[in-house]
Amino acid sequence: MPTDPNVSRPGNVASPFDIAIDHNSSAVAPYEQLRLAIIDQVRAGNLVAGTKIPTVRKLAEQLKLAANTVARAYRELEQDAVIETRGRQGSFISSSGDPTRDLAGRAATAYVAEIRRLGLADRDAVALVETALVRG
Repeated sequence: MPTDPNVSRPGNVASPFDIAIDHNSSAVAPYEQLRLAIIDQVRAGNLVAGTKIPTVRKLAEQLKLAANTVARAYRELEQDAVIETRGRQGSFISSSGDPTRDLAGRAATAYVAEIRRLGLADRDAVALVETALVRG
């Protein structure tokens, strides 16, 4: 697939923040492209309630955007209640309105964080969940 030098793509890391920004698009400003991409990831279920999002500086560096551009996208996402800022803890994906899904999403996010801390492979983490579901 040919690459366009005017589109920023992060490294080979597959994540919900693997977002393409077209720097030469006169139709859609970069902050709006970022805002819409994050909303799409939330709607697709790739970013669940409680997921910590990168700092403004980190995401700006990753996407080759000005920090003010990312900050504007984050401000608008916060105004739309898509993200919430918790002071020094950082910014997180907000609740979706469905408390059951929100709690489940937060539990899943915490589980993944613990699995990462323990150094377990993803397949082992999934196997543990499947076993727990069967045992009910």
